[in-house]
Amino acid sequence: MTEPADARDPGLQPERTRLAWRRTTLSCTVVAVLAVKLGVSDEITAVGVTGLALSALVWIGFLAVAHRRIRSLSPARPQPLSHRGALLAACCTIALAVFGAAMIW
Repeated sequence: MTEPADARDPGLQPERTRLAWRRTTLSCTVVAVLAVKLGVSDEITAVGVTGLALSALVWIGFLAVAHRRIRSLSPARPQPLSHRGALLAACCTIALAVFGAAMIW
């Protein structure tokens, strides 16, 4: 037996999505902090500083995308994530992983 559509609480899904974005932002922040620790603990080289700067730039970009998405989830019926926003978030995540691997290499 199915429930009527009006019995569904529309506020739960945006709240779960908001929490997921916050967890992902926290994970990205931890990766950025570890990159800083790695870049500062060894001798400072031009490659390390470049990787550190690029990682910080990507981290700031991801924070901007996540913050915008979290704010857009406030209304009762939030708009879906745009293709541009999804692509930017994915590219920031991949770039942060690549810069982290390059710093370790």
